[in-house]
Amino acid sequence: MELNEIGKTGVKIPPIIFGTSALGNLYTALNDETKLDIVKQALEYVPSPVVFDSAGKYGAGLALEKLGECLEKLNVAPEDVIISNKLGWKRTPLLTAEPTFEEGVWMDLKNDAAQDISYEGILNCYDQGNQLLGGKYFPQLASVHDPDEYLLAATSAKDREVRFAYIVEAYKALADLKKAGKVKAVGVGAKNWKIIEEVSKEVALDWVMFANSMTIMHHPQDLLDFMQSLHNQQISIVNSAVFHAGFLIGGQFFDYRLIQPDTDENKRIFKWREDFFDLCSKHGISPAVACVSFATTAPGVVSIALNTSKPSHIKGNVESVTTKVPVEFWHDMKVSGLISNEYPYL
Repeated sequence: MELNEIGKTGVKIPPIIFGTSALGNLYTALNDETKLDIVKQALEYVPSPVVFDSAGKYGAGLALEKLGECLEKLNVAPEDVIISNKLGWKRTPLLTAEPTFEEGVWMDLKNDAAQDISYEGILNCYDQGNQLLGGKYFPQLASVHDPDEYLLAATSAKDREVRFAYIVEAYKALADLKKAGKVKAVGVGAKNWKIIEEVSKEVALDWVMFANSMTIMHHPQDLLDFMQSLHNQQISIVNSAVFHAGFLIGGQFFDYRLIQPDTDENKRIFKWREDFFDLCSKHGISPAVACVSFATTAPGVVSIALNTSKPSHIKGNVESVTTKVPVEFWHDMKVSGLISNEYPYL
């Protein structure tokens, strides 16, 4: 499995990154045995270094905690894994019946989480994350988590300016961590790629992570132009949420919200999936392979972040990043209007 360098950092990663939100009880509370098997399968099917992407927001730190525990139980050498920790949320006591930070998606949590984006806040999140990981494993990749959601919560234009200044300060903290050798590469991840573009104009980045942005279903030209610009600057791209939170492979959630064909827009989304499934069946291609393969085609993409709550799916996820899709399939996708006919990379 070929490794790709992150920016100009010397850090090399495989073409698949394993998300860890399932370890934090996203949508369902997995038992510890299942979580251990997820990590074990990832280590089995990808040669080292195996990359795990986590965050203090995932289960209010539970994902970081369980990742560290699993790696320790499996006796994994620290040099055989690369951990990405998305910073900006820290664990806090649970004072209400349910966690308040993201209602309805995290199950059976014993803690809450609070956002803390600032110079000191990011350092605090970094230190807490290391404690949750257990003190043996440390993140080599670090970023500010969900700056788009942080900005979206602004109550006025002035408040947004203040919040953006805090984001810039947070990146000063990450730059200092990198300078001190505590992390090796600094990035940014967001669901709204326009915020990634805005941040990239103000701070030095080694990588970016797009979510729900550049997918087989949705790939606007202005985003492709931005990706080309990042590639020209040797800023690497990790593509994530390429199934639109599982919807494109048969799930009930679209971009993290439960969806029904009850509006014209939702009916269009369901119709796109129906036609997509038909073409996949015609060509004997799994929808997951088609989604992942497309997500790698744009310039600068060095890896795909995939997440699963089922250990048995790990092998298929790994195979999806290496399986080649025939050109006839892409031709039919364009002819049917499921992929933009102007898409230049197929």
